[in-house]
Amino acid sequence: MDILISGLLLGGTYALVAMGLNLQYGVARIMNLANGETLVLGALAAFLAFTAISLSPLVTMLVVAPLSFAANWVAYRLLLRPLVKRAKSPGQLEVDSILATFGISFALVGLMVSIHGEYYTYSFLARPIEILGTTVAENRLVAALVAAGIGAALVGWLNFTRTGTAVRAVSVDRQAAQLVGINVARVSALAFALGGAVTATGGTLISTFITLDGSMGVIFTMKALIIVIMGGVGDLRGSIIAAIVLGLVETAVASLIDPGLTLVSAYVIFLGILLFRPQGLFGKRNA
Repeated sequence: MDILISGLLLGGTYALVAMGLNLQYGVARIMNLANGETLVLGALAAFLAFTAISLSPLVTMLVVAPLSFAANWVAYRLLLRPLVKRAKSPGQLEVDSILATFGISFALVGLMVSIHGEYYTYSFLARPIEILGTTVAENRLVAALVAAGIGAALVGWLNFTRTGTAVRAVSVDRQAAQLVGINVARVSALAFALGGAVTATGGTLISTFITLDGSMGVIFTMKALIIVIMGGVGDLRGSIIAAIVLGLVETAVASLIDPGLTLVSAYVIFLGILLFRPQGLFGKRNA
């Protein structure tokens, strides 16, 4: 029961992070290697606001989200949109975006190290509470509940609004979406910006119970990529389920074997998906 509850709470937060990358990669076709740095930057903002003026990270989240949305919108329009225009194939765009966002990740790491070059952690709702006989930290529960609410709102927006439908259409087939009058460039920019906002929001939540530093973004990028590939590119439902699976596996490995092997377990899952089901849990096999 301890593993189950802790794994579900961790997986819920992972889902929010992975949904951000899924929007950027599944819709805008940008493999954003700076995704983890966006998360850590959101966490750093929450840390600085809490330690400086005792501002709750739940309030900081409301400021970080629109700022991250605007920054990612500008980054897409100025830096990444030219790559989309010149790419002659999806493969070329993927390679170019990997190289471009790899450079952005280094720039963000340098920025964060210059702002605060040490580990950052703070105590927020660090009180034990009991759930079904299992003791968990209140901050983990709050983070998971907020993440679940944001995830539900995002899924509802994608499925029950006109703009959300356009985003899903671009994710499925960009050319067909353009033929029916959807502005693919605008929708792609929206998806990339929204993905960045969701990821930064996840960073503010994760900062409440994980000690971070400016160079840890690559770990979260890898985990988000594992979840996206496991769940299926462009499939948010798959990302949510895959995130919960990863959270359960990491918690089980940390509890039953060794906490140092959690990254190894994530990498084993990644290799297994690539080898045996590269289309993801809910993807269809190519004929």
